[in-house]
Amino acid sequence: MSQTGTAIAGHSPATGSVWDVIRHEASDLAGREPTLRPLLSAQIIATQSDAESLANVLVARLSVAGIEAGDLAALFQDVLTRHSAILTATEADLVAVRTRDPACTTYLHALLNLKGFHALQTHRIAHALWTEGRPEIASWLSNLASLVFGPDIHPAAKIGVSIMLDHGSGIVIGETAVIEDEVSILQNVTLGGTGKETGDRHPKIRHGVMIGAGAKILGNIEVGAFSKVAAGSVVVKPVPAHCTVAGVPATVVRIHRADEIPAETMDQNI
Repeated sequence: MSQTGTAIAGHSPATGSVWDVIRHEASDLAGREPTLRPLLSAQIIATQSDAESLANVLVARLSVAGIEAGDLAALFQDVLTRHSAILTATEADLVAVRTRDPACTTYLHALLNLKGFHALQTHRIAHALWTEGRPEIASWLSNLASLVFGPDIHPAAKIGVSIMLDHGSGIVIGETAVIEDEVSILQNVTLGGTGKETGDRHPKIRHGVMIGAGAKILGNIEVGAFSKVAAGSVVVKPVPAHCTVAGVPATVVRIHRADEIPAETMDQNI
C-alpha cells in the first residue's frame, strides 16, 4: 500500500495509487520476463515503502561513481522520508509522463527506463539538500546526475510538479530558473543566463507551458502560462500567456484558445 496517500486531482490512475499500480506492473513483468525478475524484486517488489522503491531505482543507476551504493541509498531514503513532498511530486511526474508520452505505456516503464524522469527525481533530492544548507553534496549529486542521465540542472533551480523532461538529453536549467507545475520540456532545451550577470538571471516558466526541442530561453524573462515555445526558437524577451512563439529571435506567431494546455497536448505544430 502506498505510504504517500497521494491523490492527484484529475490525473489519478483508475484504481489505487500510482505506486500500487507500479508494484502490480512489476509483479506482472517479473512473471513474464525471468531475466528481469531479480532486478524488479530488489528495486520494487520486495521494498517496504515508496521512498525505498524510488531510492533503489535511482541508486542502481547512479552508483557507478565510486561511492558505496548503500551509503547513497541511505542518503536518498533519509531525504525522501523527511521531505514527503518529493514523493508526491514524483507521483505527479509519473502520471505526466504516462499521459503525455505515447511511447510510455506503463508507469513502471517510466520509473525504470526514462532518464529525463530519473534526472528530475535526482534533482528533487539534490534541491532538498541545497535548501537544507548542504550545497557541496547537492552540487556533487547534481553533477553526477548530469554525467549519468544527461540533463544539467542546478540544484538551486525551483521545479514544480507534473513535469515531463522528454528524452532529457541536452537539457540545461540554470541556478535561478523557476519552472511551475504541468510543464513539458523536450530535448536540448536551455534555460540559461545571458552572460556574467549575477543574481536572479534565469527564465521563469509558468504553468502549462511546453518548450519544444532545441529551444533556448535566455535571461530573467517570463514565459507566460499555457504558452508554447516552438522547436529551435531563441527567446530573449518575455512571452505573453496563451500564445506560441517561434523563430530567432522568437516572436508571437499564434494566440491560443483559453482552454489550450500545450504541456498536455504536446502538439508540436506552430
